Amino acid sequence: MEKILVLLLVALAVVYAVPDPRGIIINLEDGELCLNSVQCKSKCCHRDTGLSLARCAPKASENSECSAKTLYGVYYKCPCERGLTCEVDKTIVGSITNTNFGICLDAGGSRE
Repeated sequence: MEKILVLLLVALAVVYAVPDPRGIIINLEDGELCLNSVQCKSKCCHRDTGLSLARCAPKASENSECSAKTLYGVYYKCPCERGLTCEVDKTIVGSITNTNFGICLDAGGSRE
């Protein structure tokens, strides 16, 4: 009878447990450690140097340095916010080393 009571209490605890909207592996806040941009709410996993730990960071704002989106998912400069484009001169070496940096500009604005 005790086993049934314990099992019932455990089942009730699981049923009433409210999941936390902040994840452990995905849906990470800015400043939390990450391995790929998919894990971050901001969709930018940023590192300062090749030896530093990557952390979630906000996307680049207008007139800020940015990186074009890459397959790697970890950036030295975050991609631009929605509605902005990263004006960058892409090179093969820059694509391999993830160092194609540019400036975020308004996609609808006039280019000077």
